[in-house]
Amino acid sequence: MFMGPPNLFRQETLKPQRVSVTLGRLAGYFRPYWPALLGVLAAVLLASYSQVLSPALIGQAVDCFLVPSPARCWYGGGSFAGLILLVAGLYLASSAMSGLQFYLMSWAGQHVLRRLRVELFQHLQRLSIGYYTRNEAGGVMSRITNDMDTLQQVLGFALVSVAGGAVLIVWIAVQMLLLSPPYALLSMAVLPLMALTTSWLSGQARKAFRTTRVEIGRVNADLEESIAGVREMQAFGREEANIAEFRATNAANRDANVRAVSYTAALQPSLEALGYVAMAIVAVAGGLALIGGGSLLGTTVSLGLIVAFLGYVQRFNQPIAQISTLWTNVQSAVAGAERIFGLLDEVPDVEDNPRAEPIPPIRGEVVFDDVKAAYTPGELVLRGVSFRAEPGQTIAIVGPTGAGKTTIVNLIPRFYDVAGGRVLVDGHDVRDVAAESLRRQIGVVLQDTFLFSDTVANNIRFGRPDATDEEVVAAARLAHAHDFVERLPQGYQTVLGERGRGLSQGQRQLLAIARAALADPRILILDEATSSVDTRTERQIQRALEELLRGRTSFVIAHRLSTIRHADQVLVVDDGRIVERGTHDELLERRGAYYELYRRQFLHDEAVA
Repeated sequence: MFMGPPNLFRQETLKPQRVSVTLGRLAGYFRPYWPALLGVLAAVLLASYSQVLSPALIGQAVDCFLVPSPARCWYGGGSFAGLILLVAGLYLASSAMSGLQFYLMSWAGQHVLRRLRVELFQHLQRLSIGYYTRNEAGGVMSRITNDMDTLQQVLGFALVSVAGGAVLIVWIAVQMLLLSPPYALLSMAVLPLMALTTSWLSGQARKAFRTTRVEIGRVNADLEESIAGVREMQAFGREEANIAEFRATNAANRDANVRAVSYTAALQPSLEALGYVAMAIVAVAGGLALIGGGSLLGTTVSLGLIVAFLGYVQRFNQPIAQISTLWTNVQSAVAGAERIFGLLDEVPDVEDNPRAEPIPPIRGEVVFDDVKAAYTPGELVLRGVSFRAEPGQTIAIVGPTGAGKTTIVNLIPRFYDVAGGRVLVDGHDVRDVAAESLRRQIGVVLQDTFLFSDTVANNIRFGRPDATDEEVVAAARLAHAHDFVERLPQGYQTVLGERGRGLSQGQRQLLAIARAALADPRILILDEATSSVDTRTERQIQRALEELLRGRTSFVIAHRLSTIRHADQVLVVDDGRIVERGTHDELLERRGAYYELYRRQFLHDEAVA
């Protein structure tokens, strides 16, 4: 099978999207929750207004009551106590609005996350088999878990804080310009330096965080593989080697995170230092103006104005520092969102034709017409395969490893598309019918049986969820699985472990055959279905298969003679071509490729049988 390039993770880090594109797509998910967002906007504006008005009122307390300056006093005839109460009320209102905006944003964010998770899961069900051969399960899981978690951390407190801080910065700048344009411009002299510092450091942090998302995916992939293969690891004494490999992968993840945090950690002290410079400019310039007669570049300067501007500059620096503190989460979330949308943008290798219609109930005729297949463009796995299977026939496919046997049967349910030629079922090109309607009428029993962490009964009825308990038992009897199921602690209601843990390979295979029998498919594919059972169990399965195969078109890939001897047609495949075809007896008489396979691989099996 085609495997992804070894530098897949590195390639991913080299394909960043523009932040505006990612944020624009994310914003689209919030559109259904616009009333909550309007509430957030109103709360942000009210909270910002409270914080913008407070320094001006404190300045009025100085200019109107403490150090009277009629030229700068616009508060009116109110009392000093009333002014202080107003300022206190504004602080309380600001706190209430902050709480409201965080609640509304979190509510909308959780709904967006739920929709994203559902879309991701639905998309994973639609992706073709080829995608999963090119991508490790741990890496895919990382996008649904870790990347979604980073997004969840932002869609609430962080996002509102950053948005509210940006609004506050702009509003304070406007208010300062309204009070004294020359003084405001002087106070904001360091803004270009702040902008340049923020732009460079955040850009570097985003690149670094994109790498961290990929590295944590590698950690998950290694962990998932090590846990799944723990038996093989221990059997071959690979514990220390696996630990060393995981340590190296984890170290790469650590280094990537340290590099990312280094940039974000440098942002806050840099902006804080520039903020202190801005406060020093306000204090020095205002003090010199007072000493020089209370005028600065043609505008009147009072002690209250200086106090107000010091408050504004301090508040101006607070959201900047807050944004820089939360920028780590924001950058990580943007990188995570890029990976989430990257997965959603994956186009399935196999998609229904826009004009595809459900295939009618099939009889079971299968025709391969000069079929070519390739997992990698230009590297053919099948090279002009042609044959016809009549309804009810059993077709055996044999050949050496890598000859293309599994590829042939994978094309019938259209797990992959042909690179040339046609695959016809009852005269319908499989590319012109709805894949789901086709696959519902095809049963597959693989060598590596997959059982779910569910009851035995539910595993058997997986292809027919509406099957009755009696039908489940009948299918198990047909597959000779009933006796061992009855011996389980809760019988058919026994919950199996992950992948059927606790059952032998042969028992898992029997349950897979029972599952196929219950689904009652018109076309049946058996890919080394009896390779994992002993000879005695195989004889039982063969008797069950004779009943199961009756009246169905069946394709059998097997290395044991017992499943091939009675086939209506045997196809001998080598290097992607059919080199011989005929019945078992006819091919033996020819003493060709099949005879050599029989002599080398099957003779011992027949002697045992």
